[in-house]
Amino acid sequence: MASSGHEEHGYANASEYIQHHLTNLTYGKLPAGAESCDGSIVEHAHWGLAHCGAEAKAMGFNAIHVDSMLWSIGLGAIFLFFFWRVARNMTAGVPSGMQNFIETLVDFVDGNVRDVFHGRNPWIAPIALTVFCWVLLSNLMDILPVDLVPWLLEQVGVKFQKIVPSTDPNITLGTAVFVFILMIYYSFKVKGFGFIKELSLTPFNTPWLIWFNLPLELVGLVAKPFSLGLRLFGNLYAAEIIFILIALMFGGGIIFGLLGGVMQLAWAAFHIIVIPLQAFIFMVLTIVYLSQAHEDH
Repeated sequence: MASSGHEEHGYANASEYIQHHLTNLTYGKLPAGAESCDGSIVEHAHWGLAHCGAEAKAMGFNAIHVDSMLWSIGLGAIFLFFFWRVARNMTAGVPSGMQNFIETLVDFVDGNVRDVFHGRNPWIAPIALTVFCWVLLSNLMDILPVDLVPWLLEQVGVKFQKIVPSTDPNITLGTAVFVFILMIYYSFKVKGFGFIKELSLTPFNTPWLIWFNLPLELVGLVAKPFSLGLRLFGNLYAAEIIFILIALMFGGGIIFGLLGGVMQLAWAAFHIIVIPLQAFIFMVLTIVYLSQAHEDH
């Protein structure tokens, strides 16, 4: 959300400011021969934190986005703690505000599962609830000022920090792959060999066209997790970029600063609608995909 000008935070220009805010805190193996941040060539490969975007890129696929992982785990722990605390102290009398909120949330998710899912599986509602709450909490991090947490951590030596897990495609696609694994598992569990038959004989129910049906259905099957993860990433990443671009106005003087403040508040108000909507879409599509996996023709 709100931010001060990039010059006040020690960035040479707007490009450097944007690049800094879009770089993850990355841990990985810097290979020999790579160019380090000071322009020198790395003589011996070593593990460590990247000190610039070039080093993070050189670490390659096996590098870990430490900030995304820690924020994801932390938000998941917060979700589990509050639900556990409410469940432990639940009463049949007058409910507390938190209990009332949790019960409303559970009823909301359960109602969507009943409307969309037509099979019999007691795990679908808890999975949908977990997905919705985790994505919602991840998206809510986008409301925090874009400079606040990174600046605080930079004071203790942490150079990069992205605090919105859903702006990292590794996180959103990882969640989508988890849903995809559940789809495949339940498809074989419910349909058995019929799942292979379904892929081979759809849309044309004839063995002579398996060569056409199977690649077509496999592409559609694999496209589901990619569309699920990239949709969430694209919306939240674009929203974060807009917050950062508006924040640049705070370095243009009082008039631009006031205008930037108004624009930040307006975009944040609109984003409050987008945040739960994206969590809801992710949850509903998860239920739909798992419902399709349970449909035994």
